[in-house]
Amino acid sequence: MKEDAAAWKKVQEDVQTLRTEIGRVIVGQQAIVEEMLVALLCRGHCLIVGVPGLAKTLLVSTLGQILGLTFRRIQFTPDLMPTDILGSEILQEEADGRRRFEFVPGPVFANLILADEINRTPPKTQAALLEAMQEKQVTVAGRTMKLAEPFLVFATQNPIEHEGTYPLPEAQLDRFFFNLLIDYPSLDEERQIVLQTTGRVQAVTHRKIGPEDVLRLQEAVLDVPVPDHVLEYILKLTRSSRPAAADASEYVKQYVAWGAGPRGAQNLTRAAKALALLGGQPAASVEEVRRVARPVLRHRIIPNYNATGEGISVERIITQLLEAIA
Repeated sequence: MKEDAAAWKKVQEDVQTLRTEIGRVIVGQQAIVEEMLVALLCRGHCLIVGVPGLAKTLLVSTLGQILGLTFRRIQFTPDLMPTDILGSEILQEEADGRRRFEFVPGPVFANLILADEINRTPPKTQAALLEAMQEKQVTVAGRTMKLAEPFLVFATQNPIEHEGTYPLPEAQLDRFFFNLLIDYPSLDEERQIVLQTTGRVQAVTHRKIGPEDVLRLQEAVLDVPVPDHVLEYILKLTRSSRPAAADASEYVKQYVAWGAGPRGAQNLTRAAKALALLGGQPAASVEEVRRVARPVLRHRIIPNYNATGEGISVERIITQLLEAIA
């Protein structure tokens, strides 16, 4: 019992350290920071949607600095090739004249990857990254290589420019643990951002915990219990989003083409457990499930043509589901 109490205390200290250090650099965005930490603890990849200039890159790089993780940013463009992400074999000539192929690792061989504007590159290159996300390994020239743990991908999309883009198919979107929406800061937060970033002294952060601590936190999430009534709520929420389900509401049948699959229920459970751990709670609750429902479900519920024609957004559909299932 003493060992368990000490381990729990260390987990809470690490969580508080993460929050404090991120707050030194990032102004506001508490909800996004919390959701990113949940994804980190759940080994989940995130799709981040937001207009330029909202500190998406800074958020991810700051997280890497605090945790002592290697960070790489990949700018996705129409001419980006899979080898630009995974790496390639280069023909090298030895001093004795012999030649051999040497593998040069690509930027995917890091702990934190920022895939900037992932929808600006063709499907073949998107698939190369998504395979690495799913399998945690890459195969180049017949060689399969494991990626370092922890391994997380934060991919960004610009919601206001769609010319020359290649939208991710629903099957690939489903591989993302969270779909995060970053909004504009409040007036006070924007004032603080301007004052903090336009002077001589810039806020800096330092490594406080290491990769081994991240892995320990990820293992701790697995031990958080989920009561039976919470699991039943998760199943009811996901199943009610499917228009073909026997207990689907008329609202869902009218406006939803496809609902969340089993992976949605899995991710709701994992996210609720991680959020409980971040909050120092002994078990996951329905409240945690409701707090993570939007980032888990917004890319898994597909509105139909009726919804598009009447201006019914996926956010409104999720709100209706949460209100119907109290």
